Order: sequence, then C-alpha cells, then structure tokens
Amino acid sequence: MREQFQEELAAVTTTLVEMAGLVKVAMNNATTALLTADLSLAEKVIADDLIIDETQHELDARTINLIARQSPVATDLRTLVTSLRMSADLERMGDLAHHIAKSARMRYPATAVPPELSLTIEEMGRVCGNIIDKMSLVLKNRDTDLALELEKDDDEIDLLHRKIITTLLDPNWQHGIETAIDMTLLGRYYERCADHAVSIARRVYFLVTGKYANERA
Repeated sequence: MREQFQEELAAVTTTLVEMAGLVKVAMNNATTALLTADLSLAEKVIADDLIIDETQHELDARTINLIARQSPVATDLRTLVTSLRMSADLERMGDLAHHIAKSARMRYPATAVPPELSLTIEEMGRVCGNIIDKMSLVLKNRDTDLALELEKDDDEIDLLHRKIITTLLDPNWQHGIETAIDMTLLGRYYERCADHAVSIARRVYFLVTGKYANERA
C-alpha cells in the first residue's frame, strides 16, 4: 500500500510538470500569434486552454482523493496540499496565454503590437518561456537553489514591463488610447505569468525545507 501511495504521489508531480509543458507551448504560441497576426495559431491557443483546465481538474480530484484515502502527514501532506495550489497557478498561467491569444485574434488582420514595442514583447515572451522552463526543473527535481534563482529572473520581466509603461507615457506615443490599453494589458499578462511561476518555485522551496524562501536566512 505504501509503495502504491508513493507511486501516486510521484504521478502528481509528473502531471504538474506536464502542465508546465503545456503552459510553455501556449505562451510561446500566443506570443508568436500576437507578433505575426497568426489567427489560426491564436485560435489553437484559445482552444487548447481547455486541455490545461481539464488537466487541473483531474489532478485536483486525484489529489483530494489521495488525501482522503491515505491521511498523509509531514512531507507527503505538504506535497499534496501544495500541489493543489501549484495546479491553480499553472491553470492561471494558461489563462494568461489564452488572453494574449485573444488579443491577437481581436486585432486580426492587423498586428496587435506597434513596431516600437515589438522587440519588447518578443523579449518578454522569451524571458517568460525561460522562467517556465526553469520552474519546470524546480518542480521535477525539487531544486531549491534553482527556485531561488527565479526571483532574479522575475526582475527581468518587471524591467520589461516598466519599459512598456514608459513607452506608453511618452508624449510622442501616436497609436491612440485603444492600443495603449492593449499594451498595458499585454505587459501585465506576461508579468503575472512570471509571478505565478515564482509562486510555484516558492511553494517547492517550502515543500522541501518547511520554510518560506524569505525565512531562509
């Protein structure tokens, strides 16, 4: 019975890593759709968000069932309780990719991003993808050192987000209020996606150490 429980526990982590992979693909595709006005790719991201949602629902049901059947304690209990929160973070990250894709679809056939912000959005997508990759390794390997690195990576996204805001506030901005609103929201979507990844890394740190990252000193 104990061996079976450990296998089911490991399967929870495996599913979280799989969800992270789905989120990475969604964010990459959403960014490409946004920058290239690729309607079919945007529609794919929007449709595939249901897969992420369904994966979360199935995982949460399995997790609750394990808690009810096995009455876990200590690290095992932390693993299951934490997984519920991490799956919610991952589902929300999928939603943010969905929102980016919807922005691409809404402005089609035009490109949603004006030329002067194209490189910034491209960079936000790249950094966000790297953060998701690192978060996946944190999940898979329970790497607390890598978990702490994500805090610094998140700073890079924050700087890019501030760059967007600075551009929007420039008196020479010529693309109107509607585009300014679009870009404000898009910058926020990438920033929040990175924030959720950092939240997951912090939960893994707590799972392994029993302490929050800011208590490590």
